[in-house]
Amino acid sequence: MSDVRKQRLELIEEIRKEGKNPYPYRFDKEMKVEEIKEKYGNIESGELKEEEVFKFAGRVMSIRKHGKSAFLVLKDDTGRIQAYIRKDKVGEEKFNEFKKYMDIGDWVGVEGFPFKTHTGELTILVLDFEILSKALRPLPEKWHGLKDREVRYRQRYVDMIANDESLKTFVTRFKAIRYIREFLYSKGFTEVETPTLHPILGGANARPFVTHLNVYDVDMYLRIAPELYLKRLVVGGMEKIFEIGKNFRNEGVSYKHNPEFTMMELYQAYADYTDMMRITEEVLSYVVEKIHGTTKIVYDGVEIDFKPPFKRVKMRDFIKEHLGVDILEDPDEKLSQVLKDHGVEVEFEDKAHYIDELWSLVEDKIVQPTFVLEHPVEISPLAKRHREDPRVTERFELIIYGRELANAFSELNDPVDQLQRFKKQVEMKEKGDEEAQMMDLDFIRALEYGLPPTGGLGIGIDRFIMFLTGAETIRDVIPYPIVRPMKFEDEEKLMESDE
Repeated sequence: MSDVRKQRLELIEEIRKEGKNPYPYRFDKEMKVEEIKEKYGNIESGELKEEEVFKFAGRVMSIRKHGKSAFLVLKDDTGRIQAYIRKDKVGEEKFNEFKKYMDIGDWVGVEGFPFKTHTGELTILVLDFEILSKALRPLPEKWHGLKDREVRYRQRYVDMIANDESLKTFVTRFKAIRYIREFLYSKGFTEVETPTLHPILGGANARPFVTHLNVYDVDMYLRIAPELYLKRLVVGGMEKIFEIGKNFRNEGVSYKHNPEFTMMELYQAYADYTDMMRITEEVLSYVVEKIHGTTKIVYDGVEIDFKPPFKRVKMRDFIKEHLGVDILEDPDEKLSQVLKDHGVEVEFEDKAHYIDELWSLVEDKIVQPTFVLEHPVEISPLAKRHREDPRVTERFELIIYGRELANAFSELNDPVDQLQRFKKQVEMKEKGDEEAQMMDLDFIRALEYGLPPTGGLGIGIDRFIMFLTGAETIRDVIPYPIVRPMKFEDEEKLMESDE
């Protein structure tokens, strides 16, 4: 790599000596690959559209030289297209410039017209070109992309250059987020912002990242959830709101967990968890169909259908069916014994933790989109008690392929009940449960001013994108996932070994 880099630095100096800029300021790109293919894909083999001259720009992915001509493959964010350069079309001086200065990896702008080769390949016949950015480093694995996942995650920009599927994944990701916004705007929701730095943890049970605010000499927390701030806005009078943003939980890294992740949370006044079920079905099926043209996808070889209505099961019934224990009626001793029989050690011996662990044993048995309903009060500190059974809450989790994708409740708006539940969380934290929530007296004060009946919903964007793109791990759909720190020199060696 160092030899190639040295050679290209020398080329850059030569280009500059000739009075040309290897890094010009702009280029008037007129069409993208997908637009070119859509407009000219049906022309006949051998047909030249000489009157249809346009400008195109992209990265050079390959060069095949044939004496007085050459074929290039150029790539933009919508695909790849072939370009053909001939000495008699661009002139001797320009063709020599091409041969001497253009390398794989360079960004180039071309002007030309479309034609199809006799083999049926849509191609741009180049009339003129300009190097737009001279690459100093060679691309990895000329045809096969990066093999080592660690290299891909550490140097995502190289991954996206070498692997078309990686680039496509992120194009799909950001389209999906746009479609979520479009859908919610169409339903009258307002997008809002809430703080990322929190003085008090709340909105979820999770270990936090702790930082320090120097100006006030106090510790702060990166938010684990925006929930309590969003509900304050509803108290203040905003009736239909949502936020798409980052949450941070100082926990493990796995195929479905990253310490920094993206959530969409929404709150709707005068609604309950049944309304949240409906909007969950609608928004997910809308986005899946916008991306794929159908509500059906194939994930890990399994067809999953997002067409509403989704299946509904009660948490109590599902656990009882698969483990033979009743989480509402059976004593804690029996719940504990069932866990021991399955080899599960529970750090904190209480009902809430027993139920969480029992659910973890059966969650992966759900494949098709399924609402799991009526979580016990002990594991739902922010949800309203069920109107027919006060032992459980009006809450659901959406499970798909054994993974939680959404969580929603009829929001608890009784300040007295909420205070008691916070006190229970504080007791758990005092016993050493780092994931228990803190007492938030300001939030209680907000509830005392009155929160109308409200439905709340959170959807994990990253996990949703996994389904949309077929990704095996959450790190494949996050542009810059958390990786173990490594010295730059060691990363360079890792890169070279991958090649």
